[in-house]
Amino acid sequence: MSERREPPWRLPSAAEAETVMPPEIDTTKPHTARIYDYMLGGKDNFEADRQVAAKIIQAIPDMQNSLRLNRQFLRRAVRYTVRRGVTQFLDIGTGIPTAGNTHEVAQELAPEARIAYVDHDPIVLAHARALMTSDGRGRTTFVQADLREPEKILAADEIRNVLDLGKPVTLMLVSILHFIRDDEDPHGIVARLVDALAPGSYLVLTHASLDPNPKQGAEGAAQWRNASSPMTMRSHADILRMFEGVELVEPGLVSDWNPDGEPDDPSLSLANVWGYGGVAVKR
Repeated sequence: MSERREPPWRLPSAAEAETVMPPEIDTTKPHTARIYDYMLGGKDNFEADRQVAAKIIQAIPDMQNSLRLNRQFLRRAVRYTVRRGVTQFLDIGTGIPTAGNTHEVAQELAPEARIAYVDHDPIVLAHARALMTSDGRGRTTFVQADLREPEKILAADEIRNVLDLGKPVTLMLVSILHFIRDDEDPHGIVARLVDALAPGSYLVLTHASLDPNPKQGAEGAAQWRNASSPMTMRSHADILRMFEGVELVEPGLVSDWNPDGEPDDPSLSLANVWGYGGVAVKR
């Protein structure tokens, strides 16, 4: 796992929060993005987040390993699509920045790559300055919008100014759809987004799953109930349905996705991975 990079601007520490934290950010309520940040070894989290994270880890000890594998998947999937000629990315559900964000990975291979990040949480918006720091390569933008309203995302001027939706785009839905409830139609949301993409575009998707142990998975997911976005872990079959209308590339929807044979991180375990990832192409 690569070393976490400090962004040029970051949220204050817990000790500073009471005096300088924006009023719309409640540090006393567990927040999904900050829980993820803590589990990935970040510093942008508070006691309420750490308490929930501890309960999740108690229920599912392998969860931190799974989240790190998820970040490894993101980097591999970005490189995979860049190597196949796609240099535009629509990354929805950005989360708090860590080392190896989509724009960093893409622009290492293709300096001209263009990335539009989307997230609806104010805590992520606070970090957008770090994401949009320019070094003269490509273009990056951030839009505050909700995945539950895909048409608004696609119509946003900020996205249209950076991405040409008439050309192939890699749609990144990494570790976000398990925060969409069944009654919010996650499968339909994916289909509406994919329908707007040009042929040759890619869908990159990961999703938490309770398959390794349904009882244990349900116990872990239940710990998210008091966070800003409760989690719905799904089965392989349910996640596979999200790829309807696109063609999965080998090796399909799996826990260890590595079609280009990149070196594995020896610190990460492939036992009891609580999720699946896949990449598909739109013909």
